[in-house]
Amino acid sequence: MYLCLKYFEMKKYIFLACISWLFIACEKKNKTDNILAKKEAATVNESDIVIEEIPEECYMRVNGKDTLFLKMSDNLGTITGTMNYKNFQKDSSSGDIVGIADGDTIRIDYNFVAEGTQSTREIWFLKKDGKLIEGIGEYDETGERFKNNSVKFTDGQILQPTDCKDFDKK
Repeated sequence: MYLCLKYFEMKKYIFLACISWLFIACEKKNKTDNILAKKEAATVNESDIVIEEIPEECYMRVNGKDTLFLKMSDNLGTITGTMNYKNFQKDSSSGDIVGIADGDTIRIDYNFVAEGTQSTREIWFLKKDGKLIEGIGEYDETGERFKNNSVKFTDGQILQPTDCKDFDKK
């Protein structure tokens, strides 16, 4: 009789072990399914991504036979673009611009090549009535940066808006 009781008691433990194993297996499957569902939900298709193009603005100033072309983009106050000075019978220059817009004032660094020499110069513009007025001021001893509070827009040259379509040809 004792052996019979031990046999049934052992069967009980085997039965409990099987039930526990099934419970654990089902729980793991549910967790795996949840992880896969979350991964699927987090997957983004390339076709779902919308990339907004940053609009470009182009400006031009003609002074006799000299021309200045400016193409820039404003990405949340960060200005990038290109600028070209086409001068008649003088050295021309072309290069990249990078800077910031603070309200209607645009401060850029013009990194350009002229006569085979790489240079940088700070340039300020005031955006007014859809046009840009170039700031005039005294540069520091390096010739790259304006001295403090020296920039004035009253006598600056005015750049008119122009179509960006043919900018690179100009």
